[in-house]
Amino acid sequence: MGLTGSVLAIDAGNSKTDVALLGTDGSVLGSARGGGFQPPMVGTERAIAGLAGIVARAAADAGLGEAPGALAEHVSACLANCDLPIEEERLTEAIAARGWGRTVTVTNDTFALLRSGLPDGSEPAGVAVVCGAGINCAGLAPGGRTARFPAIGRISGDWGGGGHLADEALWWAARSWDGRGERTALADALPAHFGLTDMLELISALHLGDVERGRRYELTPVLFAVADAGDAVARAIVDRQADEVVTMATVALSKLDLLGEEAPVVLGGGVLAARHRLLDDGVRELLAERAPKALARVVQAPPVLGAALLGLDHIAAAPALYERLRAEYPG
Repeated sequence: MGLTGSVLAIDAGNSKTDVALLGTDGSVLGSARGGGFQPPMVGTERAIAGLAGIVARAAADAGLGEAPGALAEHVSACLANCDLPIEEERLTEAIAARGWGRTVTVTNDTFALLRSGLPDGSEPAGVAVVCGAGINCAGLAPGGRTARFPAIGRISGDWGGGGHLADEALWWAARSWDGRGERTALADALPAHFGLTDMLELISALHLGDVERGRRYELTPVLFAVADAGDAVARAIVDRQADEVVTMATVALSKLDLLGEEAPVVLGGGVLAARHRLLDDGVRELLAERAPKALARVVQAPPVLGAALLGLDHIAAAPALYERLRAEYPG
């Protein structure tokens, strides 16, 4: 099977990684999913080795064997934790050294979300906010000018994302339980999710490792359920998340001189794509106030679609390839 002109698309988020190998007609020849991509925690070499395993499985899914060598004309990698120029440079070098394609581009995974929500065949312009395990925002103006945030966590001014929301819910629940804070139903709902009786049991289980740290993400949907039921503390956390999403979007729009234009604001990531009513309504109401011309759209297609579209852009693919690719990833 000839692979000339094809794209190896990689979307590596904090919690999961998707790889897709495209044929010359835009179809997906093979795909695979693996764990999250976290070079700051495990080191660049180990993180890239993890990617290599997922790429190998995608190649095998395409019938190319476990060690097929070069796979595509171009590798389009959109990666979480690729926030600073030096990180982009190092990760580009590391992926290029693997020899998966003749050319390689690496960028932050927020640009994959943005591209997936923009029309094909036109100069890209707009802003994307991803709220999944973490939160980030990026934008493009006509001419290629970008707006970005470091998105490294609290030290870069970030607030929100699934992990942060779970920790906020735990903080308020603990203070409600011991009397230091406002009463909230989270104090009962969070331990109940794990089959525990009260916050002391949950605090102990998290501290001692009886409940794995990664399972904290399970508490984010619980937070939204409690907020939907009318709990004031839970609703305030959700409202804060909506405000943060819109603040990032409007700042990026302003930096790109798009605040007064009919510019797309693409929303995605697990938290936003879940379309929780209170968060969804809050984001749209605040956008209407602060950026009334913004055209908000939630993208639920896998972000690897955006990485693949960026790859097609790089090789100047024909329109038919975009149509075929989008048919593979509805939403």
